[in-house]
Amino acid sequence: MARDVKPEVYTSERCYIAEVLNEPAYPEVSVARARVETGVTTRLHSVAVLEWYVIESGTGRMFLGERAPFAVGPGSVVAIARHEAQKIENTGAGDLVFSCVCAPRWTADCYTELE
Repeated sequence: MARDVKPEVYTSERCYIAEVLNEPAYPEVSVARARVETGVTTRLHSVAVLEWYVIESGTGRMFLGERAPFAVGPGSVVAIARHEAQKIENTGAGDLVFSCVCAPRWTADCYTELE
C-alpha cells in the first residue's frame, strides 16, 4: 500500500516533523522526517520507545545522555535508548534533515520534555 508523507508541522521541540508512517495498524514501528533549521537546537527530551536518527542531509551535534556531544552528518545513524535524554543542534549552513525511526511506534504520551 502506497502512502504520501503528511505535510510537515512545526513542533514545540523547535523542529519540523512530517509523519511518514505512524498508524495504529502498524504498532511495531513509526517513521517521521525531522527538519531542524540552521543554528537551532531542539529541546532536551526523552521518549519511552527505542529511537534511531538516520541523518539525510546537513550537519549537527548530538547530545545523548551523559556522553560527550558528537558530530553527525549524512549517513550517520544514532541509536537512542528508551528514556535517554537527547537533543540535536544544527551546526551547518543549511537545514539538518533526518529520519526518526521508533519501535514500537511513537505516540504523544511517550514524549517527555526535560527542559
